[in-house]
Amino acid sequence: MKYKVYIISIFCLFVQQILSAQERQLSIEEAVNLALEQSDEAKMANQTVETAAAQLKTTKNNQYPDFKLSGQYSYLSNADVNFKLNTGSSSSEGSEGQQSGSSPKINQLLLGQANVSMPLFSGFKLKNAIAADENRLKAATFSAENSKEQIALQVIQDYLSLYKARKAVELLEESLKGAERRVTDFNAMEQNGLLARNDLLKAQLQQANTRLNLEEARKNEQIINYQLIKELNLPEGTIVQTDDASFLMTPVVSAEETSRKDLEALKFQEQAAENGVEVAKSAYFPSIGLTGGYIALDVHNALTVSNAMNFGVGLSYNLSSIFKSKQDVKLAESRARELQFQIDQVEDQVHIQVENAKKEYELALKKLDVYSQSEEQAVENFRIVKDKYDNGLEDTNDLLEADVEQLQAKINMAYAKANIAQKYYELLRAKGGLTQNFTKD
Repeated sequence: MKYKVYIISIFCLFVQQILSAQERQLSIEEAVNLALEQSDEAKMANQTVETAAAQLKTTKNNQYPDFKLSGQYSYLSNADVNFKLNTGSSSSEGSEGQQSGSSPKINQLLLGQANVSMPLFSGFKLKNAIAADENRLKAATFSAENSKEQIALQVIQDYLSLYKARKAVELLEESLKGAERRVTDFNAMEQNGLLARNDLLKAQLQQANTRLNLEEARKNEQIINYQLIKELNLPEGTIVQTDDASFLMTPVVSAEETSRKDLEALKFQEQAAENGVEVAKSAYFPSIGLTGGYIALDVHNALTVSNAMNFGVGLSYNLSSIFKSKQDVKLAESRARELQFQIDQVEDQVHIQVENAKKEYELALKKLDVYSQSEEQAVENFRIVKDKYDNGLEDTNDLLEADVEQLQAKINMAYAKANIAQKYYELLRAKGGLTQNFTKD
């Protein structure tokens, strides 16, 4: 018997360890940093920057010389060779005893080449192409930072939603216990003829409604927790435990205006578009390049060429580009103007978002004061109504209504504290400094 009890105890301890291992205590700062490191969205944003950097390196490689080596060996079958060159020889017999009019036997060909080419001038096309890719890289960097700001805000909103769902569950569980005790007391009073049947039914109805609200709150808690662990790439079944101390405070809003990453990205995209206009205009100019090479040739029994080096300057000019490139230039200029209009539009939107976020934050602070007073008033009102009810001066409806108002006031107070933090972080997001708030030393 003792052995079975020992085995059961070990098993319960093991199950408890597994369940505790699934829980993870996270502050709001730890949750944000975890999302910025592990979420698929953050990895995708980083990959976009790496792609832009690789494209820049590829474009820069075009300014270096091209060096090519080639070799060829061919076997020739029954080649008929007729030399047109006049060698000036009067000998009637060749070195191998052949007649002067006969052709040598040629059945092999060896050819080796080395070529070097380097662009010297292409209408500043390469220079502007590199500048365009540099600006695209900067735009991609700011765009990735903007994506991370959005990721951070989403995690914060879900984190605070999880906190509010947990507080709702706690308060509803506490209210359900009170409702159950009230039903028990009312049932005893009703059996002793001290309470009307309909008053007991009212208490039971409130108990049922509280239980339904509790189940709804638990469902919301589970959904938000699941969504949060997916955003953080945590193992399936992990229960995130929120840290109240990491956000239940009244933060101080800095007056410093930080730059919006999406706006900065658009500005660099505009500069890249302007570089694109210059790239399109480069077709109006000729292309000049430096060339050089080496050739080695061996035609068996006929010809040998070695040390045949060459170098020079090449010039090419497509005259039709003067007419055809006009549309390319107009297209590039149109894209640059579109980005300018988009920048103006986003700048206006940013000012509106910042001003709206400031007002929302100020309203959240005012709501906290109101809800704090409401909670005190609701608690005191329930105490007074309860005393009057116990003395027969209030009916059951007043008691149950005061209890509901007390519960709602406590929930509103819990939500108001979390809403201050949420509106504060939304203000930082509107100003463009949300991730800096978590990554600063």
